[in-house]
Amino acid sequence: MRYVAIGDSFTEGVGDELPDGSVRGWADLVAAGLAAGEGGTVQYANLAIRGRLLEPIVTEQLDAALALDPPPTLLSLNGGGNDMLRPGGDMLRLAELTDKAIQRCVDAGVRVVLLSGGDPSDRLPFGNVMRRRGEALTQAVIELAKKYDLTFIDVFHDAEIRRAGYWSADRLHLNAAGHRRVAGLVLNALGYEQAAHVIDPGPAESRRVLAEARYYREHVLPWINRRLRGRSSGDSRSGKFVSWADISPA
Repeated sequence: MRYVAIGDSFTEGVGDELPDGSVRGWADLVAAGLAAGEGGTVQYANLAIRGRLLEPIVTEQLDAALALDPPPTLLSLNGGGNDMLRPGGDMLRLAELTDKAIQRCVDAGVRVVLLSGGDPSDRLPFGNVMRRRGEALTQAVIELAKKYDLTFIDVFHDAEIRRAGYWSADRLHLNAAGHRRVAGLVLNALGYEQAAHVIDPGPAESRRVLAEARYYREHVLPWINRRLRGRSSGDSRSGKFVSWADISPA
């Protein structure tokens, strides 16, 4: 099995930081789960880059994924979250881009797994807009999964992962617990027995004035500043595993 993941920060693993500063994330955990489930080495590549819009994911990253030697047998695709953050996001265009990407993979004989991202809108500024766009894109991807008879993991409608305890301080990216839950959902959908991670309830999230002010200062304002300067968190970055890495059973 040769598994390649393409996407943005969700698939790169942002929010699941390791002690050395690198990120892990659900796709890495899925690769390890595949190796354990198969009882042998799995080759794994991860071309996802934080901040990427869907178009470069399904062109540049997909080009690189299909050019891997030997070619992949399994590819996971998620994208569109950064497009939804931009003014005037066109969900129909995102669906069309996804459709073309799937067709390329089908033509190449690569099995595709589609994922929707988790729904962070409960605690985000303009969350209603995000939820409305996320709902529209998720429904479009559900229809594409039916059209091509693909495995689809609907993280967007997973009520458990909407809880604050699965999200990083920026409220936009999953934390380690969130990535563990997504990995379990993916492995189960692929037919490997893996309990989806569930956290203890824990204390209620603080939404007091000082906590909110700190959140806007540390997370929202830097994001706005990058947008105004035409910058992305993924500028000058490449995928973390751009060629095959051997993942052995633990």
